[in-house]
Amino acid sequence: MFGCDPSFTTIENRTLDELQIGDSAETERVLTTEDIELFAVMSGDVNPAHLDAAYAEDSDFHHVIAHGMWGGALISAVLGTRLPGPGTIYLGQSLRFRHPVSPGDRIVARVTVREIDRTSAKVALDCLCQNQRGEPVITGEALVLAPREKVSRPVTALPDVRLHKAGARFAALIQQARAFPPMTTAVVHPCDDLSLIGALQAEAAGIIAPLYVGPRAKILATARAANVTLDESRIVDAPHSHAAAELAVALVREGRAAALMKGKLHTDELLSAVLSRETGLRTERRLSHVFALDVPDVDRMLFITDAAINIAPDLETMRDIVQNAIDLVLALGLAEPRVALLSAVETVTGKIPSTLLAASICKMHDRGQIVGGLVDGPLAYDNAISLEAAAAKGITSGVAGRADILVAPNLESGNMIAKQLIHLAGAEAAGIVIGARVPIVLTSRADSPAARLASAALARLHAEAAPRKPLA
Repeated sequence: MFGCDPSFTTIENRTLDELQIGDSAETERVLTTEDIELFAVMSGDVNPAHLDAAYAEDSDFHHVIAHGMWGGALISAVLGTRLPGPGTIYLGQSLRFRHPVSPGDRIVARVTVREIDRTSAKVALDCLCQNQRGEPVITGEALVLAPREKVSRPVTALPDVRLHKAGARFAALIQQARAFPPMTTAVVHPCDDLSLIGALQAEAAGIIAPLYVGPRAKILATARAANVTLDESRIVDAPHSHAAAELAVALVREGRAAALMKGKLHTDELLSAVLSRETGLRTERRLSHVFALDVPDVDRMLFITDAAINIAPDLETMRDIVQNAIDLVLALGLAEPRVALLSAVETVTGKIPSTLLAASICKMHDRGQIVGGLVDGPLAYDNAISLEAAAAKGITSGVAGRADILVAPNLESGNMIAKQLIHLAGAEAAGIVIGARVPIVLTSRADSPAARLASAALARLHAEAAPRKPLA
């Protein structure tokens, strides 16, 4: 987050009449990686020497350096705000770049009055930027028109700027999944462009090896309309969506597929085939859905469960929801996931059933009925994700304020939390259903291509880390 220095509250100039040879002013700034990224966003200068550590490693400097004009901007700031200050008109600038500036360098930018022409109001100033070692990194001269009238004003409040690299965490997930061979995935009824293209993109990324299960003619017509090509030998013909769901499940039972991916059919239609007691993919676990959310301003991925499958889970179902989520996050490489069981308050009370449910789940974890991670609850949402909120409430917990997994007490609340983060906070969301014999990728028409790939990556990583459970 970037904003105005709160100690700098008033901006006042020095008029032409007040200026003297030798007058000087300066500002100091420690360069951060975020400064470099923000300058790149503002200027459009995406030279990899400033932004790509791997590229910079092979450069003359062997590390990322700041844009040269970042230091020039510090000089401009001194001229415009301190000496001469407001009312100054920039006429010219010459700069010589003497040393690179790297993240962590403390730069002092100083201007000194060298010449004054009081008739024309032209003022020449020497400019110098030095690092913490006293080395000159920029030297030069500036020519300005000095203001003739006094100006003293409060500093204009600046907006906060938050930098977020959309899709960066999903890209890391995809790269992680590509370390394993592509997973044979039955794509169920891919008869619209989004589901078919999503499967093809996951194949191109090296995450899945798709089997297209559905009406052959419709799949090929969809491919033609979308102007894409696919391997027709990988089409498994089925007359309609219901039959496609049953056939895809059969492919898993036969060992010919290791995951399912939803195409153009209702979720209930797919899950009905999965949950069939005679021919489905049931295990001893209940099915549950996990959203993986990349939320701006949050320093970690957040996982929300269950927002799509279980409407009002009882104790046994909630146990499986929690265990499923822990297993998924462990599969992604997080050694000790922190699980927050959400409610409206932090105290256990019979007036709020979700607090009793949370307390029971915590005790089941204590007794080894749920394994892995840290589990705590009940916790209100703010106390689960904000260290400041947890501290204000005096909550001492290894989970409070740092939760990775947010367990909602029911589907409605989980769905609202996820949708609020997506549509108000700008979160990217991926998700899968787990608890069946294989992971199930559920996609939505609103999903971005990155989210679709990330969902496939979640399934791939889960399948690699969690051996297939026996059929119930």
